[in-house]
Formats: sequence, structure tokens, C-alpha cells
Amino acid sequence: MSNVPVRERKIEKQLLNIKGLCLYLGVGQTKARELIRGNNGFGVQIGNRWYANKKELDRWLEKNTA
Repeated sequence: MSNVPVRERKIEKQLLNIKGLCLYLGVGQTKARELIRGNNGFGVQIGNRWYANKKELDRWLEKNTA
């Protein structure tokens, strides 16, 4: 472990909510919901909320934007 105190460590989120996905992709909420609930492999439902798995989203972006 590094010598950086816990409160100063930056923790990168693994799951993005709808607002986070909008900011990450630069799209509106409607398009973010379509993408996250689609059969793309990065949407994760926890209860009644949807999140995007950031690692899977990045893989999907690489595959579909090349």
C-alpha cells in the first residue's frame, strides 16, 4: 500500500449511474437510459436502478468506435 492517507486516496467508481454516464459519454439522459438498458453487456440492474459497469462500457466503446 502507498503512504497516502486513506482520506486522500482517489477511489475510482466501477459503476456509473445515469447522470455519471451522461457526463462520461456526453449524451442526454434519454440516450443514456437506452444504452444502459440495451443488450450491450455493460448495464447492471441493482434493485430498480440501472448502472453502467465502467470496464465493460470502455470495452464496448473500443469495439464499437474503432
